[in-house]
Amino acid sequence: MNRDLIFMALALFTWGVGEGAYYIFQPIYLKELGASPLEIGTILGAVGIAMGAAHIPAGYLSDRVGRRVMMWASWILGLLSAWLMALANSLPVFVTGMVLYGITAFVMTPMNSYVTAASGKLSPGRALTMISAAYNLGAFMGPFIGGYIGDHFGLQKTYLFAASIFVVSNLLIFNLRPQPVLPREPGTVKILLQNRAYWAYLGIILIVFFALYLPQPLTPNFMQDIHSLSYSEVGLAGSAGSLGNVIINLVFGSLNPHLGFLIGQITMALAAFVFWQAAGLPWFMLAYFLMGGYRLARAMAIAQIRTVINPVNMGLAFGITETFSSFSLILVPPIAGMIYTWQPVGIYPIAILLTVFAILISIRFSPRSHHN
Repeated sequence: MNRDLIFMALALFTWGVGEGAYYIFQPIYLKELGASPLEIGTILGAVGIAMGAAHIPAGYLSDRVGRRVMMWASWILGLLSAWLMALANSLPVFVTGMVLYGITAFVMTPMNSYVTAASGKLSPGRALTMISAAYNLGAFMGPFIGGYIGDHFGLQKTYLFAASIFVVSNLLIFNLRPQPVLPREPGTVKILLQNRAYWAYLGIILIVFFALYLPQPLTPNFMQDIHSLSYSEVGLAGSAGSLGNVIINLVFGSLNPHLGFLIGQITMALAAFVFWQAAGLPWFMLAYFLMGGYRLARAMAIAQIRTVINPVNMGLAFGITETFSSFSLILVPPIAGMIYTWQPVGIYPIAILLTVFAILISIRFSPRSHHN
């Protein structure tokens, strides 16, 4: 890894510690602030809208003003919105912080472009999965800390801890060097818009990530409401998930992207099966470990996109891709909330059926490349 990837890995590691400390507790804290399961799903869907709306503009701007500038903007906004959540004393203020934090998801577009361009001797798939592993190594530690703070001092203190850690991450990300903005020729955007292989693959991404995200939004509530897990136990399950993100990404990150994309979906189907059929903290930790396949699938989806686009449009293409994958973050939570209200465990068999369908679609239609 070169100097820039090292600083990015450190910034993502510290961000992972902070975000991991509170993220798994989000739906639980919303419940504490007075939200019902359906309202929680609606709020998470609103956050998904915020996450999806910024990707395309961010990708467009990263191709023109530079990827580093856009990453810096995201880190600063994330820091400010984290402090807003930490200091909120009502549900509306807290949700405002959540929505603002959701906007920072646009960082994925310039960051993926930056990592791909800075990969050097590493393949894009390996560089992306290594950076993802750095974040998730921090996210592995975060839930331990967040669960302990929540049990002993309350969940609001967990958010104060996270916001403080984000200060360190901001200091690290400001060490990145700029990358050149590639010269553009007339008609390059039109070429992307007419790229049938690219748009066909975006349809596959929409199906896949809808299926993969369905079991995730309300699983923390499922563990606490149905199985009476404490904050610390929920945190342990979240840490197991982050460890799964690290190990699964490192083990399978060098595979052909098409195969890695399929493996990510298979592990998510197995996770849903464990939640459906098993009970108890050890089983839930295993299920969360297997959920590491979600981030593997996302990294490999980006790696596959790289094979069907012109590099000059990389930022815009990644931005459109992230927007399509973000549709699941908008559509799934309200649907998950309705299913949870009807029958909490019903989320998991439905997710399995949808994931099997997504796997079959991916096998048949995903782009293939013999190079990572």
